[in-house]
Amino acid sequence: MSEVRVRIAPSPSGNLHIGTARTALFNYLFAKKNNGKFILRIEDTDAERTSQAYVDNIFDSLKALGLNWDEGPDVGGEYGPYTQSERFDIYPKYVQELLDKGFAYECFCTPEELEAEKEEATKNKQAYVYSKKCENLTEEEKAKLRAEGRKPAIRFNIAKAQKAFHDSSILEFDDLVKGKLHVDTNLIGDFVIMKSNGAPTYNYAVVIDDALMHITHVIRGEDHISNTYKQILIFEALGFEVPRFGHLGMILAPDRSKLSKRHGATAVSDFVEQGYLTEALLNFVALLGWAPSDGQEIKTVEEIAKDFRIGEISSSNSIFEYDKLKWMNSHYIKQIPIEQLKEMLKKYLTDYDLTTLSDAQYTRMVEITREPLTLLSDITNAVPYFFGGDNVEIEPEVQTGTIETELSQEVLRAFVEQGESWEWTEENLHEKLEKFRADFKEKGYKPKFTMWAIRGAVTGRLCGADMTAILAILGKEHSLNRAKKCIITANV
Repeated sequence: MSEVRVRIAPSPSGNLHIGTARTALFNYLFAKKNNGKFILRIEDTDAERTSQAYVDNIFDSLKALGLNWDEGPDVGGEYGPYTQSERFDIYPKYVQELLDKGFAYECFCTPEELEAEKEEATKNKQAYVYSKKCENLTEEEKAKLRAEGRKPAIRFNIAKAQKAFHDSSILEFDDLVKGKLHVDTNLIGDFVIMKSNGAPTYNYAVVIDDALMHITHVIRGEDHISNTYKQILIFEALGFEVPRFGHLGMILAPDRSKLSKRHGATAVSDFVEQGYLTEALLNFVALLGWAPSDGQEIKTVEEIAKDFRIGEISSSNSIFEYDKLKWMNSHYIKQIPIEQLKEMLKKYLTDYDLTTLSDAQYTRMVEITREPLTLLSDITNAVPYFFGGDNVEIEPEVQTGTIETELSQEVLRAFVEQGESWEWTEENLHEKLEKFRADFKEKGYKPKFTMWAIRGAVTGRLCGADMTAILAILGKEHSLNRAKKCIITANV
């Protein structure tokens, strides 16, 4: 068997979609499992939809995910991606070969003529197939049309190619994921492979690129199945070896509709910006349609690659469960060394003045707030009460439902009075607060209500990180001053 060579070939008409990232991952895993090569090719033949910003996003997102490609034009000491628009001089040669072999012909039809054909088919309730009206034009007819200023497109002759390589109009191939697939080529119709402006179309350029790059396996989304039949015939017409094809089911939203921004992030860069870890993203998307042999879901890419079996990918669509991704992301956040996590969180803490905390205080703040984080960005809303000195924003329902109650006022007065004499270290505060709760419990007050009063006054909330650690980080002065302000302003 020749060396396994796979590719990911995104179109730069948007940022790298999570679905494309899954396709890239499955190609990458297949290459690594088989000691093959993983190649990146930017398919930018559609100039109107192409943007360099999208090219850069694809490039950066794949690198962020660690899906590094194995070859391409050398740029600054690293492999750049292959780019179709830089290969336009390659494609005409093979168009001419198809013309010479009779597998392609010039088409002079105007957009208006083609639209009229489509309208006629619709009127007759028929699927539209090109009429082949230009297939047998004489040289004199072609010359006349050129004299009118018409520039021909080039169409691939489906019927001739099918007849040359197959016994019937049925074209079949064995899909790596979905098994046997087939189509009646009479339903396809001759399609354009070179536009009148000289630009190659997708279905043509992709074949030339795959052939010249010696791609052995094409793993992509099932929305490309209809293209595969066309591409197989072009491979055969040019005498190229036909690669194996595998088509992945689509990724759907939890409501089983097409995954879109209304459901949440869809681009890899958006997920990363929100605080998803690339390790978690890769781990999660690997499980969209595939399952580890040992049932263990948390795995590194290296572990997944060793276990990866393309024949066991589900042919069905997969549901993108954001809650499961968050759970997995939370697991990975917990594994990050604290010093590394401190640096990673800083981009989400720009609303706060970190210079008010010592390094030890910042470290402790991260230690006590990391547990519930499902996204790195969750830290933004988890820590506001660590800043602001004597002032803290109190949630309205906490103010009226907790702080302004008679019980809370009694607790806060006692807290301020006793707290003045406490040694303000985390260890000592833990001991003092245990006794403080016990004293109020003897008065018939439930410990949670006692602590709610202090937490509400100091943090403005009724839930959050460990209270003794919060008090120690804030310090005696700020902690007691916040409590005093609540006593002063409470209306009891």
